[in-house]
Amino acid sequence: MVSTASAAIRLILFIAWTLLCLVPYLLLMVLRAEGGLSLFYWRIVCRITGLNVAVFGQMTDESPALFVSNHVSYLDILVLGGLIRASFVAKSEVAGWPGINVIARLGRTIFVERRPVRAAKQTSQLAKRLAKGDSLIVFPEGTSTDGNRLMPFKSTLFSAAEHVVGEQTVLVQPLTITYTRLNGMPMGRVLRPLYAWYGDMSLAPHLWKVLGLGQAQVEVEFHPPVRLTDYATRKGLALHCHRAVRHGLSRALSGRRDEAVRTKAPQSATVDAHG
Repeated sequence: MVSTASAAIRLILFIAWTLLCLVPYLLLMVLRAEGGLSLFYWRIVCRITGLNVAVFGQMTDESPALFVSNHVSYLDILVLGGLIRASFVAKSEVAGWPGINVIARLGRTIFVERRPVRAAKQTSQLAKRLAKGDSLIVFPEGTSTDGNRLMPFKSTLFSAAEHVVGEQTVLVQPLTITYTRLNGMPMGRVLRPLYAWYGDMSLAPHLWKVLGLGQAQVEVEFHPPVRLTDYATRKGLALHCHRAVRHGLSRALSGRRDEAVRTKAPQSATVDAHG
């Protein structure tokens, strides 16, 4: 199932594409105008990797916004990076991952420690980025999963939703990401871990397998946005987002999703809408 030749070709293309984009990206970073190139970069990386993205629901055009997603794999960054003009919020361990940490820093990722004693500082970091107009993507499960289930959401990162933009608290939009098909066939529980990265899996061997596989479909469903003021507490907001993401995951895994809700991503962010 894993093609060594395909993996090698894709790896070479990925490295070449990244090096080609590096200098113009750094120049645009200085001008704080790298958003468009970032979307385009990740879209091409998805194509190189063999990830075909189908979008459902409607992504908000309000900025800044806080996007709340389940977390299946480092591949989520490729997929969401090609759809949303936003910076990722990642756990501090990612800053030490070779290769990934460089890309993460270039994307102005915010690294946070999931410790209560650091909560105030982290809230301040997120608030400053939102105040600058940067949208954020958070993975409140705190870790990745096997793609077949959803872990409880930690409410700490939802503190960013308390930030006021204009006269209202920042908009929060939950979304669900699901890896559903491989070469046109449903993945199921057995094949999904080929793309899910969790537990004690090693990064390099897992990535090599992904590069050697065929075409995978990834479904991203945007759920209706809400605000913290719609709920009594931050935990209430976290529970609402968890329910929305869980229902989206259930629909995608069961194949009961209504194709009528499928939407085309904004032209500037379209990755691939072929299923």
